[in-house]
Amino acid sequence: MSTKNVVEPAPGSPSNHPDPLIARSSTLGFDPKRIVSALVLLPLLYVLTRHLPPFAFFILITITVLLAQWEFLGLFFEKRHLPQHVLVGFPGALLLLIAMQWPAALNFFLALSITLAGLLCYQIGLAPSEPRQLSMFIILFGILYIGYTLGHFLWLRNQNDGALLVLFVLLVTWAGDTAAYYVGKTWGARPLAPRLSPNKTIEGFLGGLLVAPLIAWIGHIWFLPGIRPIDCLILGLLFTGLGLLGDLSESALKRYAGIKDSGSLIPGHGGMLDRIDSLLLNAPVFYYYMAFVR
Repeated sequence: MSTKNVVEPAPGSPSNHPDPLIARSSTLGFDPKRIVSALVLLPLLYVLTRHLPPFAFFILITITVLLAQWEFLGLFFEKRHLPQHVLVGFPGALLLLIAMQWPAALNFFLALSITLAGLLCYQIGLAPSEPRQLSMFIILFGILYIGYTLGHFLWLRNQNDGALLVLFVLLVTWAGDTAAYYVGKTWGARPLAPRLSPNKTIEGFLGGLLVAPLIAWIGHIWFLPGIRPIDCLILGLLFTGLGLLGDLSESALKRYAGIKDSGSLIPGHGGMLDRIDSLLLNAPVFYYYMAFVR
């Protein structure tokens, strides 16, 4: 198990300074790499989601899950032990995704049972000498926390107008995130969760709460008329609140590991887990909202 500890803010850092304006001034300055990455990746994501067959979208989700899971395991385990953990973590996540994409070929609960059996075998014979039970539960949590939650995009994609449903979640979630990011940089004065994420501000969160329902309403008019205006309001607020929860949860994990970003895969955005943390709760919530509320 990694021996890295939580990084406490240094004395005089923005999160400890009595003047909240210091927290705002430390976040000023826009990173052009964020814009360039978005301009390159978003059109590719649109094409893969909207215009290519379901198998291509399955490959996209699978690659995303495996990359994020590698970063997640790297928060808890030393690099020299990662291949052993990946040996059971990756197949477990892949089995769940296959079951979610092709339920007629593989029952979801059978896939979960095989995964649990594999984890028990791992605990007995493959786990390093560090506490084996804890390692097993960390790997299982990573499979569910990343693989199962993002797998709901596969269920969404297989619905009528499924590509549009997926794009709706991505559009509203990331628009709210972007609004919160730039509003916080420009007008943020009061830290929202200084111990977990010193640069997040209450003003930024309020900006996301205002923008996300508006973008949801634009999506309703533009390409998804089945979403009612009241749904736009509810989903916009839910996506912003749950996206923040997912973001802060990952921040807590990173502070345990003593790192700023889970990786450096996407310039200006950090790792894959940094980019998808706000989607981990929004994808299941949207799926079940459409299934049971609408």
